[in-house]
Amino acid sequence: MYDWANSVYVLVITSAIFPAYYNQVTRLNGSGLLEIFGFRVENTALYSINMGLAFGVVALISPLLSSVSDYTGNQKWFMRMFCYLGVSGCLLLFGFEGRDQLYLGLAGVLLSTIGYSGSIVFYNAYLPAIATEDRQDQVSARGFSFGYIGATILLLINLALIMNQKKLGIADDTLLPRLAFLMTGLWWLGFAQITFSRLPNRISGKIPEGKYLLNGYRELIKIWNRLKRERLLRTFLFSFFFYIMGVQTVLFMAGSFGEKEVHLRVTQLIVTIILLQFVGIAGAYLFAWLSKKLGNLRSLTLAVVAWIGICAGSYFIVTPLHFFIAGACIGLVMGGIQALSRSTYSKLIPQTGNNAGYFSFYDVCEKVAMMCGLFIWGLWTT
Repeated sequence: MYDWANSVYVLVITSAIFPAYYNQVTRLNGSGLLEIFGFRVENTALYSINMGLAFGVVALISPLLSSVSDYTGNQKWFMRMFCYLGVSGCLLLFGFEGRDQLYLGLAGVLLSTIGYSGSIVFYNAYLPAIATEDRQDQVSARGFSFGYIGATILLLINLALIMNQKKLGIADDTLLPRLAFLMTGLWWLGFAQITFSRLPNRISGKIPEGKYLLNGYRELIKIWNRLKRERLLRTFLFSFFFYIMGVQTVLFMAGSFGEKEVHLRVTQLIVTIILLQFVGIAGAYLFAWLSKKLGNLRSLTLAVVAWIGICAGSYFIVTPLHFFIAGACIGLVMGGIQALSRSTYSKLIPQTGNNAGYFSFYDVCEKVAMMCGLFIWGLWTT
């Protein structure tokens, strides 16, 4: 249910509505050049760098927070704290009406991204604690599927409102997109309460004692030393860093690419993302089924190879139809890569009772990879 709650952020803020809205309201007389802190930057480049900065912050603080939370055993408190931070960022975006509120818009995206990514660190750590190894693929895929369904429901509501703006008698073109950001925050906040009411407070069952900050650093050193002795786990994380960089950069910048390069309208982007979500549900279960037949690593390798082929083919996108086809292919593979990566890693970590600590390394690899990918995109397009 937390996938159901927070996936609306991924869909509304990072994929469908906000990127196109941001590009439109920050463009003046056909130019996307913005001035920030004395520098002139293209709007899409600034958006990408701002997202990269958010993931860099998460990568910097999540190992410490994960280790401290695992030591104290109060993972749910940290998960709730980041959830509310992300919700606050979404609510801030309701006030982002144009270039005059640029800093507010960037701050809203920054906070919502940090909140979402930070809460996922602790959410992922619950998987091996609440599901036996033989059910982790199924539970992981089910979580992603719930996320797709919940986020699609809210996106369909937003699509219906935006398409009927004139019938509703709304003259302000920014109101309904901003309302979508407000609804995203409220949806996330409301449905997260189901998760917080059911999950146990602690995973490890450890009793808080001593100096948490110092013990957090000590725990990180222990995990690092263990990783140096576990070649398979270390190799997986090294590979994961590079392929997830490509996956996440494409997902975060696809909306901006569609609006700016293919000239898609907001409604066309929303339809594409909805298509991607439904195909993604099938993809998550398809690769969960393949993992039973072929094993996790072979299925994950197949998904990565398919993703490389999709990215190579996307070089030739010039029309909306091409974008729709690419979106369908991405949706089929996206869910499989994410779900299998999470469940494969959960099976590779040793049974030390320190799930959050190990998953902090997983999340740091992902966040640093995303930071690098988004910074590269932003600098390349500046």
